[in-house]
Amino acid sequence: MIPALELGGTHVSAALVDFGGDQLAVSGAYRIPLEAHSPAAALLDAMADCAGTLDMPGNVHWGMAVPGPFDFISGVAHYHDVGKFESLAGVDVGAELRRRRGPMTISFLNDAHAFTLGEWRAGAVIGHRRVIGFTLGTGVGSGFLNDGRIVDSGPTVPPEGRIDLTTIDRRPLEDVVSRRAMLREYAALVGPSDADVRDLADRARAGDTTSAALFDATFTQLGLAVGPWIKRFDADAVVIGGSMSHSWDLIGGPFTAALGSDVPVELAVLGDTSGLVGAAWYTQVDKPPQEHAQ
Repeated sequence: MIPALELGGTHVSAALVDFGGDQLAVSGAYRIPLEAHSPAAALLDAMADCAGTLDMPGNVHWGMAVPGPFDFISGVAHYHDVGKFESLAGVDVGAELRRRRGPMTISFLNDAHAFTLGEWRAGAVIGHRRVIGFTLGTGVGSGFLNDGRIVDSGPTVPPEGRIDLTTIDRRPLEDVVSRRAMLREYAALVGPSDADVRDLADRARAGDTTSAALFDATFTQLGLAVGPWIKRFDADAVVIGGSMSHSWDLIGGPFTAALGSDVPVELAVLGDTSGLVGAAWYTQVDKPPQEHAQ
């Protein structure tokens, strides 16, 4: 039973993951809501409290999925000008969790990488060798895997394996494809609005042509942006997750049409546990330096 934590934009979650049987087993799942602009102490207390629900013995090896920018080796957060968790900038998250919970070894990894690992190990893309995962939520995350190993450098992947660090039409990708970009564009088209992306999806399904056109244009741009990377990486499968993937009926058509590729595109099947499963599996292949376990 491997304990795992995942820090998301609105929550922290924990679970025990068992790879030992004929089928994956996830138990003890627990989630604590977070306000991303909370003080560092409140965020760290929530993470520690969530970990405490699993009641694990001391110095167990944990996997923890966190969003970037983050030093995954040292456990120090580098959130600055990203709209969330900025109170954690410069904080040694691993040390703070150990101070609250006692000795524990922690393998940190990018949340989109964890998502992709989880779906590769036990989800929608089992059996595929070269896999790319995309998480569509407040922004766009990505993970590139070759035989279950994270690829985050070299000519076949974006910098750090992060599609959000790329550009389209000389603009940062997330200035075109993200929650804030869609809401900004919608306001420019119709005037000030308190609608969120979920509301726009509902309006598009109800026949609102402005909302429907916005989804079409946004995810056509995403397909055009990631299509060349799918070819460059020689992917044999793509898996999609994140909150916006629930609007696949609106985004799937324009996205896949713009890819220029016949690589199969699958929707995640592990639900909210993809990242936890991936973080747990990562402990099997990552062995942190012993000093990070104290």
